[in-house]
Amino acid sequence: MKYRINLDLYQPEASTVVFRALSSPERLRMIQRLVESPKNISELAEEFSLPLSTAALHVKVLEEAGLIFTEEKPGLRGAQKICVMLAEDVFLSIYHREKNTEPVRSFVYGMPLGNYFDCLVTMPCGIAGRKSNIGTEDAKNSFYRPNRVHAQLLWFTTGFLEYRFSNHSIKSEKLLELEFSFEACSEAPGYSDDWPSDITIWINHEEASTFRSPGDYGDRRGIYSPSWWPDDATQYGDLHRIKINSEGCFCDGRKTSGLNLETLRVTEGDFISFKIGVKEDAEYAGGINLFGERFGNYRQNIEMAVKLERKP
Repeated sequence: MKYRINLDLYQPEASTVVFRALSSPERLRMIQRLVESPKNISELAEEFSLPLSTAALHVKVLEEAGLIFTEEKPGLRGAQKICVMLAEDVFLSIYHREKNTEPVRSFVYGMPLGNYFDCLVTMPCGIAGRKSNIGTEDAKNSFYRPNRVHAQLLWFTTGFLEYRFSNHSIKSEKLLELEFSFEACSEAPGYSDDWPSDITIWINHEEASTFRSPGDYGDRRGIYSPSWWPDDATQYGDLHRIKINSEGCFCDGRKTSGLNLETLRVTEGDFISFKIGVKEDAEYAGGINLFGERFGNYRQNIEMAVKLERKP
């Protein structure tokens, strides 16, 4: 789930930035491609037969409008900028309305399951998409395949996946709360309702929370599990929420750490690191299944919800 850009005809400065970004046919075609999957600037330049500098300028305009965000990732020839869709739709209010007096505003970033920045996994492990497995089951190198961006189910025994969320939108306003949510369960051979696993969350590389998943669920098909997926395999997980505010970190309503928004430095740098995994020395190292929006019981990927204090 991504967020809506709300424009007001009576706030022309903010609206003009978005209108300018959408006024170019080339930028509109770029948006179409980014809806399908994230791409780096070189790929966009090549696809539209543009000089690299021109493609970079288009990307900058789209990012300034809040339509996309970019993040640097290591490549074969140094760092490369990956472009990811941020906005789901744009809403324009034409008729004048009373100013919103709610003290808090909020929005949600959706992170595709396969769009992790880094990983370290042990077998058994694997990746599944909407139509088939991605790569070879129990092959760790499958986690580095380019088509991993289409993942809808990921599983491994110990290790981690790291995702990086842009913090661009929260730097200039007072942040009140962050909440990460995701669907997950343990990873057993086949499946087992009684298969505990201690799953750990790190925020900006600080250990924020560990919760115990009771099992790997396969007693009934997941609501969104694709038809090709076998009945005798993992089907769904539990929806977990990691909330961070001025008082600390909370997992599913239970305080797990005194680390807070300030100590985790979530507005520093260019991104917020969200890492999820199972430690080798965990009391119950029972693996993890992580679900995307087209698998399991919940129609979502990994989400970061943000609450900000509304400017007067």
